[in-house]
Amino acid sequence: MQTEKMSILLKLWGAGTARTLRPIWMAEELEIDYELIPIGPRTGETQTKEFTSLNPKQKIPAMQHKDLNLSESLAICKYLQRNFKSKNIFLPDDEASIAKEEEWCDFIYGELDETSLYVMRRHYDLKEIYGESPVVVKACRQYFLKQLNVIEEHLKSQETILKNGFGLADIFLMTCLDWAIFYEFSLPKNISSYRDKISKRTAYQKAMKINYSN
Repeated sequence: MQTEKMSILLKLWGAGTARTLRPIWMAEELEIDYELIPIGPRTGETQTKEFTSLNPKQKIPAMQHKDLNLSESLAICKYLQRNFKSKNIFLPDDEASIAKEEEWCDFIYGELDETSLYVMRRHYDLKEIYGESPVVVKACRQYFLKQLNVIEEHLKSQETILKNGFGLADIFLMTCLDWAIFYEFSLPKNISSYRDKISKRTAYQKAMKINYSN
């Protein structure tokens, strides 16, 4: 849970994007006390000497815990999941389930986020920087839907990405689905039902308010 206590050892940096939502949501699911420094992308806040010393990549999200500095939303969420265990989040404990979670997280992050949605962001939202390209945006939309159909089929027989219950892969998928809704995608039946159920989670609702408070 977000706190302003200066004694808290966990700090999360970054707010306002799908990627910053992920560690905030994970922390809320795990009921961790943390301090949020809600800096945004492309505001100049990631260019400061203080933040650059924390993360030379000058990207959000980032995390500080004790002597550890960490960046990348997937790495941060995995660290929190494994170090602050909770019954709210499924934690794989055998090689097969660990591998399946890795498989789905890699697929969601690689195919839905990086290859589709973020490329759309570059050539639509950030076209003044990267250049406008309707052809690229259209191709990304088509590619996203093709990959989404894999998940649509997968969710025909289960309510979460892994049958064991709600976990890391669901956080990543849900943030991509919200991003897709923002880009006016129509979601297929099983995924739409899945999104409706996940959106009722208390930690998700709290994290959304925190991440998008501005």
